Amino acid sequence: MHNKFAFFITIIGIFTIPALIPDVFGHGLGGDQAPAISFGDMEVTVSTQLSPSDITVGEVDNANMQIRFFDTVTDTNLDKVTYRVEVWHSGELLARNLFYDLDGRLDVKLTPKADCNKESLHQCTVYYGSEHISAPGALFVQGTACTDDNLDSCARPGITGPIFVEGGLYQIRVDIEAATSPKSVLANLLSYDTFVSIAQDQDFMIQTANADIPVTVKTYYDQVDNFKFDQSDNSISFDMPFDWNPKYVDLVQVVHEEVRVPKTFAPYGEGKQFKGYVNGIEVDQRALLNDPYSYDDTNIVHFLITNQELQRINETLGESNYINPKMDLKLVPLSGVQKQSTEFYLVDTTNYERVPTTVNISWDGSLGAGDEIPFEIAFFDENRDLIRDMRYVVSFIDQNDTVLEKFMGDNPQIPGIIASEGIDVKKIYAPSQGVYRIDVRALGTGLSYDETYAGIGSGIIELGPSLGKTQPTPEAQPPTAIPAWIKNNAGWWATEQIDDDSFVQGIQYLVKENILKIPPTSQGLGTGSNEIPAWIKNNAGWWADGAIDDNSFIQGIQYLIKEGIMKVQS
Repeated sequence: MHNKFAFFITIIGIFTIPALIPDVFGHGLGGDQAPAISFGDMEVTVSTQLSPSDITVGEVDNANMQIRFFDTVTDTNLDKVTYRVEVWHSGELLARNLFYDLDGRLDVKLTPKADCNKESLHQCTVYYGSEHISAPGALFVQGTACTDDNLDSCARPGITGPIFVEGGLYQIRVDIEAATSPKSVLANLLSYDTFVSIAQDQDFMIQTANADIPVTVKTYYDQVDNFKFDQSDNSISFDMPFDWNPKYVDLVQVVHEEVRVPKTFAPYGEGKQFKGYVNGIEVDQRALLNDPYSYDDTNIVHFLITNQELQRINETLGESNYINPKMDLKLVPLSGVQKQSTEFYLVDTTNYERVPTTVNISWDGSLGAGDEIPFEIAFFDENRDLIRDMRYVVSFIDQNDTVLEKFMGDNPQIPGIIASEGIDVKKIYAPSQGVYRIDVRALGTGLSYDETYAGIGSGIIELGPSLGKTQPTPEAQPPTAIPAWIKNNAGWWATEQIDDDSFVQGIQYLVKENILKIPPTSQGLGTGSNEIPAWIKNNAGWWADGAIDDNSFIQGIQYLIKEGIMKVQS
């Protein structure tokens, strides 16, 4: 029996993943850490963290900006710090001021305010707080120190202005002017650049003869333009400003874009896989994540293009790409897959008691021995929501306890791989059929490696032969010749020019003529064609319009018959 899963925890072999105690932070969508600078016998740096970490323009009244100045060797804050903080967006200064804090953690309340009518945006920015007596010009608020749990009531200075009123990448520049004592001004400023991404929703429409399909692009980098839908391959494309100069690319940790499409739109329905392209270059499959979990009615496809991918694209295209002022993105849906999955929960490393984290591992069940298999790893909390910014390590082990592959991240100083959206993809070559074990250690979430969802666990999978090597995918098969009048019927049915029975008669014709092949015993129990859901008409209309291909339409009808939603006589 192949591709059958065991849903259980096994502690055997868990400790093939070494215990890691993170002593530094790393990059996240709502936070960043600058490279450390030597300062006496310390290696000091600045981290910037927003709360909430995922901010969408227009959806929050205010946010907290936490700036921490600390020694990366001991993970200890320096106290009595004077900061000069600047906020930039798209090359324009939005805010600049001095701040002072006692414990090395500066919290500032940011309140977005649009409609600036000044020549320079920073002229509209207003600052709140009192000048500290020992640090002239630096703002400070006397009162309760800020923690992660009391941001609504703690004492913190504030900034109100044109900050986070547009989506994109924001640069937060921090100069440390004094530390340990407000009067101990540094001979040489310690300067750090950090970057945070703010999301913005842009709404578009795919128009067909029978329906308008709403599509949202959630951009974390810059405003997108030239949105297009191509019926020939059902692809979605758009572009946005981007500086491909290698010196700038080196600074960009990740470019994040989301494409949100209703699941009822068949080309982007449940079980679909996708290819992604940037400036015509196909991106690594790990840079393209499909999230069917967060919403019942919407698929979210993430472009998460890392610095490594950006550099590879630049190297592939050569110097001519360095002066290209745009990034062109394209998303192409492929066929559905035979998705298989296993789930297991995690336990803590001390008492082996359950923690509120469930891991789901899924892959294309047609793949097996001799294939490089992309395994999708998803982390869920107790409410079945994806756990964002999860940092983890994973090992793939065969039945002889041989570790085939271990993923611990690329930076030894920043332990773990980051699953920014709670989903990640790792490719593993399966040399033979048999039982495999997957060990997962979740290190924590966010810049601080919050251990709420940290734990260890294992899943068991069984892989069989590669069906993909012996059986062509639907796209590889010769297209089926479906008579034109069937498409006419589908279009008429979608616009209610013919009734359900007339449409079903057309489907019965396809079955009788062996054009629509129904696997033996696949027809399920149902109440007949008088209960056909309305969304099926959308599929029929899209097929008639050429928005989806014959095989996609046939697969949809096969599914409905198998589930007993539509009954036909062969």
